[in-house]
Amino acid sequence: MDITLRPVHDSDLPVFYRQLNDPEALRMAAFTPEDPADRDRFDAHWAHLRDSPESVVRTVLGDGDVVGHASVYGEAGEREVTYWVDRTHWGRGIATAALRALLAEVGERPLYARVAADNAGSRRVLERCGFELSGRATAYAPARGAEVDELVLALDR
Repeated sequence: MDITLRPVHDSDLPVFYRQLNDPEALRMAAFTPEDPADRDRFDAHWAHLRDSPESVVRTVLGDGDVVGHASVYGEAGEREVTYWVDRTHWGRGIATAALRALLAEVGERPLYARVAADNAGSRRVLERCGFELSGRATAYAPARGAEVDELVLALDR
């Protein structure tokens, strides 16, 4: 599958909203909005991301179809990466390819990522892209309704 990134279009948002409301994907991601079905909050969040000069927000295309998104956000020295790939495409290397493309576009370092400790797939994506474990935390995960162990990974080069 040919993986490319492009700026987010308005027409991508319904796809992202549908992906965000997949119960299995929500559970795996863990750290999600309190109410992912709140469309007004979803739209406000995406408007803020897209309008923020500090954010780099991209749609992930697989063979030309919208399969997810990837972003860098936050203040210098504390910037984080995030990504989401539709569950129907998990395990195909799409997240790794998308994150590599995003990292090539955004050359600043360090960058950080947070992942639920039991999300082995996402941790592998990050490690394949050069992120290394830099810390651990416990945080409330809305998608699970509980405190969840979280890993913090860093990319310094």
